[in-house]
Parts: sequence; structure tokens; C-alpha cells
Amino acid sequence: MELSDADADRGRDLESPAAAGSFRCRQILVDLLRPFGSNARRSADRLIGAFGSLGGVLAAEPAAQARVLGAETAAVRHLCTIREAMLHALRCDALAGPILGDSQALLTYLTFDMAHLPTERLRILYLNSANRLLCDVTEPEGSVNATRVLPRAIMRRAVEVGATALILVHNHPSGDPTPSRDDVEATRRIADAARALDICIHDHVIVAGAAWTSFRALGLLRAAA
Repeated sequence: MELSDADADRGRDLESPAAAGSFRCRQILVDLLRPFGSNARRSADRLIGAFGSLGGVLAAEPAAQARVLGAETAAVRHLCTIREAMLHALRCDALAGPILGDSQALLTYLTFDMAHLPTERLRILYLNSANRLLCDVTEPEGSVNATRVLPRAIMRRAVEVGATALILVHNHPSGDPTPSRDDVEATRRIADAARALDICIHDHVIVAGAAWTSFRALGLLRAAA
């Protein structure tokens, strides 16, 4: 579907790729909001101003969207429905078969689901010997270190569900996916506990904005293990 904007700057084709991408995100949001009133452009600008990007808007909690849009509750419900539909489709693609930490489908799903969260969350995917998902757990709010998730508790759940492998995932609200010293240390503790039970840590992935980092690819998981 071709989207148009009668008020668009005629010179936008000369914009940088980043500016063009930002314009396109705004236009998509305007078209999504257009059925809900005559102020779609203003609402789109307010949402992107509050959440930074189209991804940030879709990832925002409904209550946060409502604070920006005020009485436009139908628009908030519409945005939530779109996000849920996209998330479900991406999850189905990512989890349809064996799951590997470097799967592009998995990384796309996790980035969409977690990269724009306003607070840091730790998530653990528990897998069986065929790398099929057994359990998907998001720990309480906080950083990998600050959540105080003991490796012992993670391993207890792994044993309970019969997991033989794990993929760790967390987000950096700062937008920088670079692992911190605390991230590396927390991963080392979890890897040590997993090794004692012959449980494999396939990867630890950090997602932030449109970017992600793999501990396995960086060699940090091997160093931690």
C-alpha cells in the first residue's frame, strides 16, 4: 500500500536515509491514526516525541500511550491490537522450529518485543534437547544484576521443566547493546551453575533500539563459561 502525505516537503527525497526513515515512521503512524480523528498528524508527532520512534510507540504500555493521546482511547486500543498482531506473527515464526541464539527470526522477535522497553528486563528461554521451547520466563523489572536472580533459581526451574539448554536475553533501555561488566559477571555465574548440571547456555543476547549483541559471537560466553 502506497502511503502519501499532501503536506510533505517536496525535497524530502534528498534527505539522509535516517531522516527518510524517520519520515516514513511518522507517515505510517499518521495513517494508522487517521481513522480516529482529524488530528492524526499532531497525535503522531506527540507519540514519536514521547517515545522516540515508531517501534517505541508500539512497545509503549497502553497507559503511557493514553497519557500522550488523552481521550483518544480508541486509537490506543488500535495501536495495542496492531502490536499484538505483529508480536504474535513474529513469535510464531521465531518459535516454529528448533531455536538457536543466532536465528534471525528469533532476534527479530526479541528486538521487537523487548528493545524499546523503558526498564531493563531479563528473560530466559528454556529449551529441550531438540532446542524446542519448553518455557519462556521474564524476570521482574531490573537489570540482570539488580534483579538478584540467583543462578540457583534459574537452574531449579530448568530442572523442573526438563531443560537442557538456555538462551538468556535482556534489554538495555539506553539504546546501547554493549555488555556491561555486571552483565558479563552475571552471565559467568549463570554459566557456572549451568555447567554443573550439564545444561548448555546457547547465548546471551542484549537488545537495544534496533541493535543487538551476542555474547557467543563476542566470545564473552566462552570466556564466562
